[in-house]
Amino acid sequence: MPHHPDIRLGYVPLTDAAPLVIADALGLFARQGVRVRLSRESAWAGLRDKLAFGALDGAQVLGPLVLALAAGAGGVRRRLTVSAGLARNGNTIVLSAALAARIGPFAPPLSAAAFAEALHRRAEEGLPPPTLAVVFPHSSHNLLLRHWLASGGLDPDHDLRLVVVPPPRMAEALAQGAIEGFCAGEPWGSHAIAQGAGRFALATGDIWADHPEKLLAWAEGFAEAREAELIAATAAVIEAALWLEIPANRPAAARLLQERAFPELPLSTIAAALEGRVAGCETPLAAPMRFAAASRPRREEAAAWLAAMRRWGHLAGTEAELLAPWRADLWDRAAARLPAPPLPGRAAPSPLLDTPTETDA
Repeated sequence: MPHHPDIRLGYVPLTDAAPLVIADALGLFARQGVRVRLSRESAWAGLRDKLAFGALDGAQVLGPLVLALAAGAGGVRRRLTVSAGLARNGNTIVLSAALAARIGPFAPPLSAAAFAEALHRRAEEGLPPPTLAVVFPHSSHNLLLRHWLASGGLDPDHDLRLVVVPPPRMAEALAQGAIEGFCAGEPWGSHAIAQGAGRFALATGDIWADHPEKLLAWAEGFAEAREAELIAATAAVIEAALWLEIPANRPAAARLLQERAFPELPLSTIAAALEGRVAGCETPLAAPMRFAAASRPRREEAAAWLAAMRRWGHLAGTEAELLAPWRADLWDRAAARLPAPPLPGRAAPSPLLDTPTETDA
């Protein structure tokens, strides 16, 4: 393998960055013969710009963000290459105590109908719509939250106000009253709950069970210029995903994540998602965070994000063009480097495909 500079991989501090963090911590990248330098980014907008303009070679990314870049949404067009999935599920919807009190007693998962009823009562009192935050406009969080709201009869663009807040700032924004709820990846929902800033309403896995979450994606041109390194790095990430699925490894995983990604958070908050629950809730989640089951990237799952983005008028473009970044063939070659690769598994059926799209109108 020819000598190249270190591979610069970006991530946002979230539990589903674990395959990258663990691959680095356990020396799995080095075992595959590649030198990787991880870069902790504070927000998705900054990570997108660094990936688009060459400051990063690859990164943990949002699936809908890959589609947005392929379509040139926001004025930036880039064809990324997706070589692996990083996780399934793993996001929580948290409400302020005041907003939760308006709904009345409920046990998670909160129904969209009950939430809509509370918002209608609030509107009848002449109060403004509540402000809820998502992590990025082109994100699973935005699309799944919109789907849930619409299933209760709400119009996400008129019956409430959706804003963007970086994941690590969600709990603070909720505690200060700048927002009244949010949808974000763990551990930030658990952090808000543990701090007493909010109440757990539901997980995005309650909306689309086993939905794909973050991806391992590479900057435009990297796959062509450094394919062997890409495959080797992807193999390390797949191996880390397999390691994360072993229950006995979860305490060590939580410690490594605390040390490398979340030094400001208590271990119990970080461990919650790895254990399949949310901090403060002993009941296991119906669709917990999973790593190895997400590993092989699937265009049919990406098509669900595309359908949802078209439903809300977020982008246009042909399906073949926008789904081209998903490269299961690269994953297959990377997995073949491991002595016991994960089974490819099956795609998770999506409720997002059962809703109208712009092309149906």
